[in-house]
Amino acid sequence: MKTVRMAIVFVVSVAFIGVAAPAARAQGKGSSEVEARKPPSVAPLKSGAVSTHVPFGTGECSLCHEKKDGKGVGPALRPINKTCYFCHEDVQNVMTSGKFKHKTAESCTNCHNPHNSAYPKLLVANLPSLCTDCHVGIRRRMDSKVKHGAMTTTASCSACHSPHASNVEKMLLRLPYEQCLDCHSSDDTKDSKGKLLVNFKKLLAENPVQHAPVAQKDCSSCHETHGSENTRLLLAPYPPEFYAPFVPANYALCFLCHDERIVTVKETTTETRFRDGSYNLHFAHVNKADKGRICRVCHEVHASKQAFLIREGVPYGSGGWILKVGFTQNPDGGTCEKTCHTAKRYVNTVKPTAPAAKGAVK
Repeated sequence: MKTVRMAIVFVVSVAFIGVAAPAARAQGKGSSEVEARKPPSVAPLKSGAVSTHVPFGTGECSLCHEKKDGKGVGPALRPINKTCYFCHEDVQNVMTSGKFKHKTAESCTNCHNPHNSAYPKLLVANLPSLCTDCHVGIRRRMDSKVKHGAMTTTASCSACHSPHASNVEKMLLRLPYEQCLDCHSSDDTKDSKGKLLVNFKKLLAENPVQHAPVAQKDCSSCHETHGSENTRLLLAPYPPEFYAPFVPANYALCFLCHDERIVTVKETTTETRFRDGSYNLHFAHVNKADKGRICRVCHEVHASKQAFLIREGVPYGSGGWILKVGFTQNPDGGTCEKTCHTAKRYVNTVKPTAPAAKGAVK
């Protein structure tokens, strides 16, 4: 059967393309920067208290101080944290058992007023400013155009991090992947614009072919955790449209791992198996100055039912219509039908060049 050149899908699979050595990730750039701040005042508020330490509120100053007299209580009976642990044994247990300890928690009064406070839980400031006063790198990430919704909830930083100690790096409450799925496993989670987000637990259960970062449980391979200048908290730019002019910088996210030659080389027998002979069909499909098809036109970015993360259909336009991809894999290539064009087949084998006849002029 005569093969025809076609433009089907941009296959982001190791089986179709080589994966370049990962470039230096943009994730969390500068986010680990921490600055010390001046210790807050521990003096009682005269007015405006929202939370009050019970011993202070009931006048039992001698529980922590040498004297009961509120006007002259004298010094604390014990060092700060030992004084707190006298009652708050649960926190002491966390600090003792946690492999990773929050340095600020070495003194409880770095974050809590021991008497009363204008904020809940005797905090000296509201979240997230309490945390970002020190974690200035995170504050800069949060000032990005796209903010992680978890940071805007009441729990804010404490939705993901322990303020005292943890057995997971970065003071996380759980392993990163598990923590992401804790929120992103419902049918009613929405973004800041009210658009429903994917139920990942359901998606992964129904789609066994997973993108390598997902299979490795590494969401941060592609996403920032606090804020980003790119849609969906992506680490680097990626076109959100169905069609996009091809500019390498616009696909910086993909090229963090995948070699850009997959779409910049027109003729090849090694860069990809998605080719008609030596004609690179990734190039034909994506590398256009006007209406290049982006990767997601034919590929799922997280998981799929089909090999090479090829999707069954893609939303086309804002009306919700699904454009069927119609891809079938063949031993020597594949077929695409009932999509943007008539049925077309490609064969990725390359016929060897016939040897020159003896005596022929080369």
